[in-house]
Amino acid sequence: MKIIIIGATGTIGNHVTKLFEKKHEIIKVGATQGDYQIDITSSESIELFFQKIGSFDALVSTTGKAAFKPLIEMRYNDFQIGLQNKLLGQVNLVLIGQHYINPSGSFTLTSGILSEDPIPSGTALSTVNGAINAFVKAASIELKNNIRINAVSPGVVEESPAYFDAFPGHIPVKMDTVTNAYYKSVMGALNGEVLRVY
Repeated sequence: MKIIIIGATGTIGNHVTKLFEKKHEIIKVGATQGDYQIDITSSESIELFFQKIGSFDALVSTTGKAAFKPLIEMRYNDFQIGLQNKLLGQVNLVLIGQHYINPSGSFTLTSGILSEDPIPSGTALSTVNGAINAFVKAASIELKNNIRINAVSPGVVEESPAYFDAFPGHIPVKMDTVTNAYYKSVMGALNGEVLRVY
């Protein structure tokens, strides 16, 4: 399979890439590194990327930024970061990518635990993650040619100790458990599902 991994050099993306590249052709994509660089907030950047790589079988997105700060300090522009990047950036990968993906292909997006288990200063991420989950559920009934779409919603992973203090009471998730959720989304038959890894 020809699999695109957006965010391939990130903490989760790097492990997902290693899992899939054992048996598949991987196209590594990042903002500043990888085989290709794209700006997921730019429709033009995404469109140009798909024009270059042509048809593909699966796209996995493990990327997305959002503001992390107390609600009382949050302003409109702070909220826009997550809306434009993690939410609409991933949505746009699907909106444009649906015209290039092969029949029976799949999209796998990344949301996160904060959609259901919020923490202080995480309101923007909670909102964005919830919207991604809703998009996946709705888009799954409209994508043509047996194209599937799912989201992986991980908790804080063991490889990110810098975030542990921000997630009080959350039990860090093993990376193998997280990467297997992406593998299940791509290689299995699920559609319109949120694979929660908490």
